[in-house]
Amino acid sequence: MTLRWDRLTISLVKPAMYVTMNHIPVNPEHAERFEQTFLQRARLVDRMPGFIRNLVLRPANPAVEPYIVMTFWESEAHFRNWVNSPEFKEGHAKSGSLPRESFRGHSQLKTFQVVSDSALLEEIK
Repeated sequence: MTLRWDRLTISLVKPAMYVTMNHIPVNPEHAERFEQTFLQRARLVDRMPGFIRNLVLRPANPAVEPYIVMTFWESEAHFRNWVNSPEFKEGHAKSGSLPRESFRGHSQLKTFQVVSDSALLEEIK
């Protein structure tokens, strides 16, 4: 399926149906190293069936706001398959390489079903 998104045309298998948002409170003095772990990630999730996209969002005020790591999936089942896969364990093995003091608390995972996406203006056939 090809979709028009703003002034760009992109090709997608399907629009995102399921989104995860992991809120990760990072101590500002460890922010650069935290970001490097994502820039140098194993990219195993990229090859998983149903995976669409990964975004890492830096907070405007990192002293009080968490980083947000978003993943977009075709379905919840695809996400669950990823979480229960050997690739998930391998892909997250480096996450333990940051010292405990890198974080201001525990991460919090939130999940959502997509209801509407205003970025997709029209379907092109």
